[in-house]
Amino acid sequence: MLDRLIGNFLVEQGFMTRTQLIEAYKLQESNRVKLGVIAVAEKLMTIAQAEQVNTLQSTMDRKFGDIAIEKGYLTQAQVTRLLELQGNAYLAFLQAVVDLGILTMEKLESAEADYQKAHGFTESDMAALKTGEVDQAVPIFLGTDDPVYRAMFSMGIKNMYRLVDTHVYIGKAYTARAIKDEVLGYQAFHGDQQAVVAISGKYDDVRKMAISYTKEEFIETKEDALDAICELINCINGLYATEKSKQETRIELDPPNFSVSYAEALSEEMMVLPVFICGGEVKYIIAVSKDIVVG
Repeated sequence: MLDRLIGNFLVEQGFMTRTQLIEAYKLQESNRVKLGVIAVAEKLMTIAQAEQVNTLQSTMDRKFGDIAIEKGYLTQAQVTRLLELQGNAYLAFLQAVVDLGILTMEKLESAEADYQKAHGFTESDMAALKTGEVDQAVPIFLGTDDPVYRAMFSMGIKNMYRLVDTHVYIGKAYTARAIKDEVLGYQAFHGDQQAVVAISGKYDDVRKMAISYTKEEFIETKEDALDAICELINCINGLYATEKSKQETRIELDPPNFSVSYAEALSEEMMVLPVFICGGEVKYIIAVSKDIVVG
């Protein structure tokens, strides 16, 4: 996530052009391979085993390595080694920028310090962002210690990363009572915990997200795009409900719904997290113990 945040900061500050940034990301990608591919290349797993784990990932809120260990395909030591081979995304980005001759490492370190100061991040915040771990990164942008919001937003962003775009990044969250966007998908749940989860934004941005999630290029109508987004919301909430059930917290999901005509979401209070995904921006909205009225 920090590779995208710093990359945009470098462009905004005039340290590099957007074209140079894209070139750096391409080089970074060529040096960062999926864990399953590395495991097969290292002859630690068969292709069939890697494909099975990838399939299980689509239905579970688990990392590739954790599932592979649970299935007995890899040991913890082997997963650790594979992660080392895969490399840290942020460090790979810095190396790409240096290798392309765009900026020196000294200039990048200075820019990183400027970014930290501009956003008021602590040293521990920056260390957490550099790990690439969503669970560590999301709370930094929320501005709340509420464990429910932290858990729900982390679950959402983790699965957007896993199911939609591995380059998703987020902005500072804020609270609102009204949000009006071109399209909106949402779902409520109740039981031992009550909340409403929504994704809204411009249709073009939501459509890109829907295409990436479904892997189907034929999405051409607002209804198709929002149906896919609602499926994603339902998947995220289902995983959250499953996780809470392990703590004996019962959650029942209502059917998701959507609006394709500049809907306005109204609530006593909802938290809004800007999400930059698939080349666009959407709002990830959560209201805990509050209703959201869509009109």
